[in-house]
Amino acid sequence: MTVGDPHRVVEAVWRIESARVVAGLARIVNDVGLAEELAQDALVIALEQWPESGVPDNPGAWLMLTAKHRAVDLLRRRTRYERKLEEVGRDMEIRQESAEAELDEALDDHIGDDMLRLLFTACHPVLPTEGRLALTLRLLGGLTTEEIARAFLVPDATIGQRIFRAKRTLADKQVRIEMPAPAELAERLSSVLEVIYLIFNEGYSATAGDDWMRPSLCEEALRLGRILAGLMPREAEVHGLVALMEIQASRAPARTGPGGEPVLLLDQDRGLWDRLLIRRGLQALDRAEALGRLGPYGLQAAIAACHARALSAEDTDWERMAALYRVLAHVAPSPVVELNRAVAVSMAYGPARGLEIVDGLVAERALKDYPQLPAVRGDLLAKLGRLDEAREEFGRAAALTRNERERTLFLTRAATHA
Repeated sequence: MTVGDPHRVVEAVWRIESARVVAGLARIVNDVGLAEELAQDALVIALEQWPESGVPDNPGAWLMLTAKHRAVDLLRRRTRYERKLEEVGRDMEIRQESAEAELDEALDDHIGDDMLRLLFTACHPVLPTEGRLALTLRLLGGLTTEEIARAFLVPDATIGQRIFRAKRTLADKQVRIEMPAPAELAERLSSVLEVIYLIFNEGYSATAGDDWMRPSLCEEALRLGRILAGLMPREAEVHGLVALMEIQASRAPARTGPGGEPVLLLDQDRGLWDRLLIRRGLQALDRAEALGRLGPYGLQAAIAACHARALSAEDTDWERMAALYRVLAHVAPSPVVELNRAVAVSMAYGPARGLEIVDGLVAERALKDYPQLPAVRGDLLAKLGRLDEAREEFGRAAALTRNERERTLFLTRAATHA
């Protein structure tokens, strides 16, 4: 392969292949930290050799083979060490040969299964949410600690500690790198879906910082969701989550103005929405519906589809959307779902009906620091002509948000009703 900058090629290949290499190694050594170290060794060797020898014709296979050799060397060293300690003789040699054969099989023939095992391990419920997010982006996304830290606006050391603690917890808890038992699958899959959607949401509506969106996180979540859908094609909620992310991501080109300022959904130029992503999202929603009753992600995708199918805000089937939110509130009750239902109800039946629902949420402790509560209430009050109260609500929303773009939006809306 002829290239101008081997180092850039190494980085590009690593981003594409790292998850596959780590996944294959992890099942054999049964330690995600060690598997990543072995894969990183292969990366270092590539950085040392490719600038001199040139980039191989199949760089991904080269990385895989090099990592495999490192793992085999480790197995041999462990075999010699354990033979000296336990004097097990020929039995250890047989076990080593078996392990090496299993390694070949894992790296060459079961990449999809290994990727699935690694994803379930990185999202294991024994880990805190922050640890699951960081470890998933590191192992499955191939992102560096610095890239993850930049995406979440936290110091590099913080992300490094989260990843280190996550690996140590998995080792201390002796979590095996394997698929969950059938009785645990639903709960474990829920954890995986939650992690992927949290990554997407942080990219779609950044909770803090100067940017309204962080597209790289949305793209990474979509990639993980599509991989998962390919590996678990019979799981309706997997397709539901993919549908939801595809449809929401389709709005990205219209969500910011020329200066990076937020553009709210009802004000967006729908001609800018990505029709390919919408089509893919609707197809994923069809697959979810064909597999059975929609779960929380599938219902949210069906709600998003109401927007995607409408040529304008006025054409949106708000009554259907309000009904879908009522079903969602029954399946997965939460104050945030009720707040979103209030918006749909206000569009379908008038702002007074929506305000009734919102006023019932004001005392909810879970929404105490949630800026969207006063923002929605302010919007409904403004539509009812109660401008002084609306201005106070938008000011309250501005004080609660940690995103600078969103704060400016709320302050502008407060000033509009002055």
